[in-house]
Order: sequence, then structure tokens, then C-alpha cells
Amino acid sequence: MGTDRRTETEAIAERYARREELGWGDRYSPLRPEVWQAQQERQRALIALLRRHARKPVAELDVLEVGCGHGDQLLELLRLGFDPARLVGNELLPERAAAARRRLPAATRVLEGDALQQPLADAGFDLVLQATVFSSILDDAFQQRLAARMWQWLRPGGAIVWYDFTIDNPRNADVRGVPAARLEALFPAGRIEARRLTLAPPLARRVVRLHPAAWRLFNALPLLRTHLLAWIEKPP
Repeated sequence: MGTDRRTETEAIAERYARREELGWGDRYSPLRPEVWQAQQERQRALIALLRRHARKPVAELDVLEVGCGHGDQLLELLRLGFDPARLVGNELLPERAAAARRRLPAATRVLEGDALQQPLADAGFDLVLQATVFSSILDDAFQQRLAARMWQWLRPGGAIVWYDFTIDNPRNADVRGVPAARLEALFPAGRIEARRLTLAPPLARRVVRLHPAAWRLFNALPLLRTHLLAWIEKPP
């Protein structure tokens, strides 16, 4: 696709606005059994990655999240012992950025607007996070520019922590999957460790109607998991 950066930025905002109009916000409520079980699975996997790869105690890591939304992921990091003064969130949508500011400690910076326009120093972060951001970017060139900027923000020896789905949703033209091959193309210099997580959400919403424990039963089948959690390390 050939849209310029500004046009794609506006298109992303419009896609999220359509989701709000459709009332999809409740789909991600942590009170839903398929949501809290997916969150707990991802938290356990992230803890395992940090224990294996983090080069410093988590309280000493400088972290940026691109597309921090309402601040959910940054709140999780705080519970794991990260220093709020070392956390930075960036969010394109003003209402989400405002919600993140309300929920996060005052010491945590929340930067509103296009990530590519943020005045952030190169090699300023030990970890750069993104969760289901790239699947909302339909322009290949924009994806590549954002990936390159995330790599620039990362210190040598640091890592991008990536969580996103890998397959297209035929019912939602506003998103597209980011398969492992695309991830490798976006970060060709990265050392990638990835694992497949998360029972396909449309299926998950159905099976928990039988019983919440049915989520674990179906999620035990790797072919039914649709997301990748990846640690993409920048060589020292």
C-alpha cells in the first residue's frame, strides 16, 4: 500500500473509532473468563522471558510502550516491580492517553500522538513494548518505519517485547495478522525468541459459554493459538 505517514495515522484512529462505535470495548473486559485467562497466560510467559533474558533487575530497566492504550500493560509491569519513573507510554488517541494518565502513577510519562513524532532519544530504552499495534497498521511502509524507529530507541542488548496476532480476521477488515515471517522482516538484525499464545478470541468467546475451564482445554492445542509473544533482542 502507498499511503503516506499522516494518512495512515489518521486511518488507524478511524479504525479504532469504528471499534468503539460497534461497542467492542466490552470484549476486552478483564472480568470476562476468556480475557483474564489469556492475560494470565501472557503474564506468565512474559515473566519467563524476563527471568531468562533481562540483563538488569526490572526496577532498573527503562521501558517504552508504543500504543499503550488505557495503560493496562504498564500497570502489569508496575505489579512486577518496574519503577514507574522509568516507564513511558505513547498513545495515538487522546481519550486513551487521558485514561492512561488517570490510571498510572504521576511519575510515569504518557506521550500523546504519533509515535514517529515523539522526541525520544535514540538508545534510550532497555525494553520497547507493543501489543496488537502492528496488526492495526495496514500500510507496509508505515509498519517498516515504526519498526525501524523502535529499533533506534532500543539500547544494544535491549529487546522489543512483541505481542500480536498472526492470522487475518475475515470479519474485520481493519486488522491483519502479522506472521512470524513478517516479524523477521521487520527486525532483520534481531535475535528472536517467540512462542505461540492465546486461544483464538472468536473461538474463546464461544467455548467459555460451556465452562470457563474449557478455555484451557482448547488452548492446549497449539494450532488454535493465534498470537505470538516475542523477545526480539538487539545485539550488544
